[in-house]
Amino acid sequence: MTLSTGQAFATILVMAAVTLLTRAAPFILFDRGGSPPKAVLYMGKVLPPAVIAMLVIYCLRNIDFLSAGRGLPELVSALVVALLHVWKRNNLLSIFGGTALYMVLIQNI
Repeated sequence: MTLSTGQAFATILVMAAVTLLTRAAPFILFDRGGSPPKAVLYMGKVLPPAVIAMLVIYCLRNIDFLSAGRGLPELVSALVVALLHVWKRNNLLSIFGGTALYMVLIQNI
């Protein structure tokens, strides 16, 4: 489907407005000099580990652990990511280290 110039411009304008509003909303809603509501502080503590747990489950959901040799690269890489993160507390090192190891393992196993 090809968009006309007006449709493309309107689409870009809507995307820009939505992006601006989602980025500015926390400052508009909570920048009153006081602390944020307790619900927001609670979500700030609980959501990051919950999102990470969902991503881990999503990444490992299709592994057939009963087949010989299957799932080994994924499990080893996930373990290395966890160990790197506990050791260095560096998200980029954990992500890139685990990804690089996974790519090496799936190419060689």
